[in-house]
Parts: sequence; structure tokens; C-alpha cells
Amino acid sequence: MGKAEERAADARRGKKPRVLGTKPEAATAVVRKRKKLDAAVPHSNVQPATATKRRKPDTTAINLEKAADGRKRTKLGVQSYYAELLKLQVELAKLQEWIKLKGLRVVTIFEGRDAAGKGGTIKVITQNLNPRVVRIVALGVPTERERSQWYFQRYAEQLPAAGEWVLFDRSWYNRPGVERVMGFCTEDEVADFFRACPHFEEMLLNAGIILIKYWFSVSDEEQDRRFRQRVEDPLKRWKFSEMDLQGRDLWVEYSKAKDDMFRYTDTKRSPWYVVEADDKRRARLNCIHHLLSLIPYQNTEQPAFELPPRKPATGYVRPPIETQTFIPDVYREIGTRHSPSAG
Repeated sequence: MGKAEERAADARRGKKPRVLGTKPEAATAVVRKRKKLDAAVPHSNVQPATATKRRKPDTTAINLEKAADGRKRTKLGVQSYYAELLKLQVELAKLQEWIKLKGLRVVTIFEGRDAAGKGGTIKVITQNLNPRVVRIVALGVPTERERSQWYFQRYAEQLPAAGEWVLFDRSWYNRPGVERVMGFCTEDEVADFFRACPHFEEMLLNAGIILIKYWFSVSDEEQDRRFRQRVEDPLKRWKFSEMDLQGRDLWVEYSKAKDDMFRYTDTKRSPWYVVEADDKRRARLNCIHHLLSLIPYQNTEQPAFELPPRKPATGYVRPPIETQTFIPDVYREIGTRHSPSAG
């Protein structure tokens, strides 16, 4: 029986068609497409796939949301998402090499409400990059010593040297955002921040640092959905805290704080770029695509390597296996492969 006949039989029995969702097999199938990607495509040609020919429907695109313009649209399916993401990640690798070659200093700031998708975007940006070139800064609560310092000091210590790219998962904008709304600072300190911040960023730009700021915008309905997911999912439970619960009741206060922040710090030389983030997958792709468009780069020539045959192992006798302590082979029975030459 062919697939079409199976689906027809399932429909007669009232059986629902299978939806891939985010099952591992769907992602694995997409990852296998990596070899088919053209790694030499210049970044200016990285564009979303167009519907030039008829395709099979992506069965993962099942949830509806309202876009900023009020139109309803489907969330991006996992298969389409991974196909586009892999192309962008190739370009990110090229950008990384260009930053290293030219000694650029790049700072990218990711701000937004709780559960807006900042961390997930940072994760897919850095997934295949060199941590010695690209690093994430996510500072915790300031120490007593740091509280006595100039406010920007602990962030300035994290700024990149030549050939480095720093991504701030929250930044000095904690002050007019979380700190202000939660009462961790005074209004005088906020006013002082608004006076100093544009000058601080102007100094960074004048020093040759490339500064890019993103604000991830999420609706209250979508934030609630993600909060519930974090509370119920043991793998995401660590992402939800008492402060998130308190902040949930301060939605309007956060909105006012964000408006004030934009009023004083959305400057011509250092603008805020807003990412519509109710659809996480589209938000990540849009953000990366935009980021690539802001930093001119070229594909650098990589050295060509050819592995010669291994030299014969002469004059070496491996110690008996019994003299080494191996970890238990717990997964032997589920087909885990073992390399006979591993040592």
C-alpha cells in the first residue's frame, strides 16, 4: 500500500495525520541536508526561499498568531526553519573569520522582556562559532564592590579586543529596565543613566567598536504561553524564577520603562532594532539576516588540508586494558557504535 492509500485509509478510520512538530526525526532529516548547501553563497544572496515551485506542505506550520500589522499567519515550520538557518549559519562562520582577519571589535546587545527569545537567538548564532572569537556575556547580580563602581564599569570590562565579537545577553540596559521596574535603583540613578548612556555609546563608536542593539518584542499572550511551558517542562524549569512571576504583574510598567529607554537611547548613530518575536523561529532568522546585513564582510580563503596516511605505530605497546578505568558502557544494548582504535 502506498503512502496516499495509507493516508486515505487513516482518514476513513478517523485517524489524525501525523504532525512532525519538533520531533527529533524531523530535525535529523533536515540536518542531513547540510551537505547540499552551497557554502560559497555570498551574504548578499542569502534570501528566504521563495515559492517558485509547488512544494509539499510543511506539516509543522500549524499554530496561528497575529503579526504586528494584524494579519494572521502560520508560525514557521521546523523543516523550513532549519533549511534557512543552516544557510545563515554558514554566513555567520564567514563573518567570524572576517572579524578575526580584520581585527574588528563587535558588540551586539540583546534586550527584551522575559521569555522574548533573546537567549535562543544567541544560542543559534554562536552554535557553530569559535568561542575564542565569539563569546557571550550574561552577567549576574552585581557584587557589593561592583555596586560601588561607576555603573558602566563592569560592562566595559567585557568589551571586545581586536578580532573579537561579544554578545550581551542583557547589558547596561538593565538599569532603565529590570532595575527600575523592580525597584533596584532610584529614579535619580535612572536619570543619570539616560544622561550618560548616549555619551558612553558614542565613545564606543568613536573608538571603532561596531555596536548593534536588538529589542525582542513579545506579546503578553505569547509570554504567558512560554512561562507556562517553562513551569511545566523540567528541562526549562530553571528559566523561570520568582522575579519572572513578579514581573508578570508589571507588564504596563515594563512597557513605560521601555518607551522611556527608547526615547533617550534610540539615537541616529546607535539605534534600536526591534525584532517581532512571537514566532521564535522567524525572529531568529530575521535577526541573523539583519545582523549579517549590517557588517560588510567577505569570504576569506581558508587553507586547504589533505590528510596524509598515518605513520605506522612502531615501537609502541599499548598497556593492558585492565590497567585503565573505563566508564560503564550503559548503552551497549541500544546499538551505540564503538571505535576499535579509540584510546
